[in-house]
Amino acid sequence: MDAIVEAALKKWPNVPHCYGWLALDARGDWYMRDERIQHAGPFPMVKGSRITHDKLLAFIARNYAQDEAGCWFFQNGPQRVYVELESTPWIWRLQPDGRVLSHTGREAAVQAALLDEGGRLYLATDLGLGLVHTADMALAAEAVEAGRWDPRDVQAENLPARFGYQRAPQPDRKA
Repeated sequence: MDAIVEAALKKWPNVPHCYGWLALDARGDWYMRDERIQHAGPFPMVKGSRITHDKLLAFIARNYAQDEAGCWFFQNGPQRVYVELESTPWIWRLQPDGRVLSHTGREAAVQAALLDEGGRLYLATDLGLGLVHTADMALAAEAVEAGRWDPRDVQAENLPARFGYQRAPQPDRKA
């Protein structure tokens, strides 16, 4: 976490949490969802404004974490901005050299591969569960063919409970 964020937490420890304003889609893109967008429909049917500002994206990435209830959030100064997840807390980008990087740029060590009923590939890692980016399926197929991964069947609806995360944090569901 950024030092400036830690200082803000100490200075203003009781700032209310924010829900519904930030979302992560299945391709690892962040979306701002103002009140108008929230009223227009649920995420991901209505996504909102895609965040493209490099410094803001880096700030979110450095301050992205999980609470004790399995809710993911971005610590924005003294305020926790809880994240709605289209799929999983991590979106994996596969590298030609075999490394696995998260949508935030963190490197992960693969522990297991899972394949759901829709053909989506997930990796359980030391960071947690994530969905493999659709653009990286050729590299994923190479890993499976080389025997590095042996995907096991899974039902997508069971993943949040099995891996301890919430896709749509709500104030009454926070720990």
